[in-house]
Amino acid sequence: MPTSTPRQLNPLHLLIAFGTGGLLTLMVFFNGELGHYGNPLFASWAAHGTGTVAAILFLALLYRRRPAAEPQPKPPAPFWAYLGGISGALTVMLTSTTVNSPLALSGTLALGLAGQVVFSLAADRWGLFGLPKRRLELRDLAAVLLILAGSALIILVGMGGHP
Repeated sequence: MPTSTPRQLNPLHLLIAFGTGGLLTLMVFFNGELGHYGNPLFASWAAHGTGTVAAILFLALLYRRRPAAEPQPKPPAPFWAYLGGISGALTVMLTSTTVNSPLALSGTLALGLAGQVVFSLAADRWGLFGLPKRRLELRDLAAVLLILAGSALIILVGMGGHP
């Protein structure tokens, strides 16, 4: 769980977060292709099946290289932390549908970003899921408005250029 004390930004974390956006774009594209040739439910099952296999392989590599040490006891995760798979499955199915619509990949991701920012600001404001509460500022609203304006440009101008 994040702490509420401000910390200095690490440039590597910024680069990793930026790279994650590229990986998310690839994921949405690949899942959209599966949805196009199959259906959104198949895309979700395939994505989560291959993700499970990849996670098992990564875990096997991690645990094989780690020296045997006494693990530190950790408190149990809250029940809602296990719901990520449900939101992940829904995300794959919904993006597999919208990426194959006139929104295309860029429109799907633009609106997805807007949804992520709006929900994350709400989570910060009300301290959802145990997050520290953060007072929203005018710059937060400005950021949302700019993202929505950018999304509108991507979608409306992008759709205007195609028959």
